Amino acid sequence: MEKSKKILVVDDDIDVINIVQTILENEGYQVITANGKNEAVEKAKVENPDLAICDVMMSTHFEGFELAEIFTSANEFKNMSVLIQTSINVFASPDEDAMRFARNYRSEMSDNDLDVLLVENLKSGKAGIDYRNEDGKIIWLPVDGFIRKPVSAKKLIEAINKVL
Repeated sequence: MEKSKKILVVDDDIDVINIVQTILENEGYQVITANGKNEAVEKAKVENPDLAICDVMMSTHFEGFELAEIFTSANEFKNMSVLIQTSINVFASPDEDAMRFARNYRSEMSDNDLDVLLVENLKSGKAGIDYRNEDGKIIWLPVDGFIRKPVSAKKLIEAINKVL
């Protein structure tokens, strides 16, 4: 029998963690939880999860993005997929290069219109976050997809099945 996949759920809202944990455990996943970036990094180092589901806004507006950046750039987490759980609208990109779509879209808007663009090409599965950090720099952060808040059990499992 295949060992069940481990999923790290990171959110500062205990109710969200409890809901997501219940859904995932009912599907046979091992669930590890964390309430913030530092705890999540420490648990990921010890537990070596297959997937991290990260909330965006925790102690800061960008904490989830910062965490996703650590997970996607650090060599020790290279085998871990990252999904972002958010209530921010996700743009469906007609361009298979999600970053190119985000940058073109941003260039057509005035500079101050959008601090965050979440973009996903549904055909290729390529997704990412194009955001302006606290220093005003535009950063592209590739991720494996998005989960819409409030959480739908069906859509949560579909998103996980797509990346695992």
